[in-house]
Amino acid sequence: MAERAVGEIVENWVAPRLPDAPVLEGRWARLERLEERHAHALFRANAEDDAIWDYLPYGPFPSEVGYMRWVKDMAGARDPFFYAVTDRESGLAGGVMSYLRITPEVGVIELGHINLSPRLQQTRAATEAMILMIAWAFEAGYRRFEWKCDALNLPSRRAAERLGLSYEGTFRQATIVKGRNRDTAWFAATDKDWPALQVAYDAWLDPANFDAEGGQRERLSDLTRLVRVSSDPVLAGR
Repeated sequence: MAERAVGEIVENWVAPRLPDAPVLEGRWARLERLEERHAHALFRANAEDDAIWDYLPYGPFPSEVGYMRWVKDMAGARDPFFYAVTDRESGLAGGVMSYLRITPEVGVIELGHINLSPRLQQTRAATEAMILMIAWAFEAGYRRFEWKCDALNLPSRRAAERLGLSYEGTFRQATIVKGRNRDTAWFAATDKDWPALQVAYDAWLDPANFDAEGGQRERLSDLTRLVRVSSDPVLAGR
């Protein structure tokens, strides 16, 4: 009888807990469980550029009352599990992000609903916020960390690859968002990648990696390049 090809046994598997941390804190970023008290600052920050809503299934919100209603609905949700992101240097809340499609029974969790105001984009705080969420997930015992985005959202694709997440393909016509077709690009890291990613993240976050003006001496994408098992072909051509 021919030997059958089957996956390896996952030994001593214990499902991780659901996200429960009220605060995730780093050197430059502080993530707090999203609450109604964050709505005013977030609405003001979001108003700087409507383009930040292009790839999300909701927004922009024409009034603060409408945005506050959305925050109220999301604040108590368990999935997605939202955080407000504060830049510790400015003290201002400037974005949100969440865990979603949380499946502890098989150890899979996703990062999404990332919405960063212009003031928070391309800052150390924004990058550290994502790193804090990745770190919590793997340290809690999740086996797989996912990132999915509109295939046309090149900044999101670059961010995923910069963080060391591997490109796993594009699902064509995956859904419809705001009446428009969406192809979805998939990225992920596994717990086997985590030890090397953690080293890369620690090296990048080290204050010695930044000059007096905050410029990075060593790029995160260079530190994570060897961790990725595959790269995004779209980004390679740009």
